[in-house]
Amino acid sequence: MAVNDRIILGIDPGTLVMGYGLIQVLNNNPKAIGMGIMKLEKYDDHALRLKKIFERVTGLIEEYKPDELAIEAPFFGKNVQSMLKLGRAQGVAIAAALSCNIPVIEYSPKKIKMSITGNGNASKEQVAAMLGQVLGIKREQDYFDATDALGAALCHFYQNRMQQPGKKSYTGWKAFLTDNPGRKG
Repeated sequence: MAVNDRIILGIDPGTLVMGYGLIQVLNNNPKAIGMGIMKLEKYDDHALRLKKIFERVTGLIEEYKPDELAIEAPFFGKNVQSMLKLGRAQGVAIAAALSCNIPVIEYSPKKIKMSITGNGNASKEQVAAMLGQVLGIKREQDYFDATDALGAALCHFYQNRMQQPGKKSYTGWKAFLTDNPGRKG
């Protein structure tokens, strides 16, 4: 594997549904290698849900051996109690990664959406559609938590993509278009 080849685990934390997605980067090209959801509403006890999250994230790490974890940050909503529970779910997923010596990077939902679609206010459907185009995954409505997690992983790839030798970097879209007149603005 090349220096920048790696596996990135993305997590969309939740106490009712947790989404996860994994991408493998080979020769600076991302490929989806797994995604899914974990339904937690069947557990009445919040502490038990947190334990299940920890166990599942640890299991994903043991199975796929990711190099990094990209996780969606909780966003401030109107319900403080929901935000607290979401933060706990995120913390448990982070603790699972750290206990396995996996570096953790947090991205806001807006940053993930902007990175994937170019629009920080994109809908879950738009994120899933773009992931379908970029990674060739099928769009399934029941799996928006999984596609959100895959979006976190791909966002991390985009934010930390190493420049390949001979590839030019650009200062903005206008500079890119000047060098690539066939591309549309």
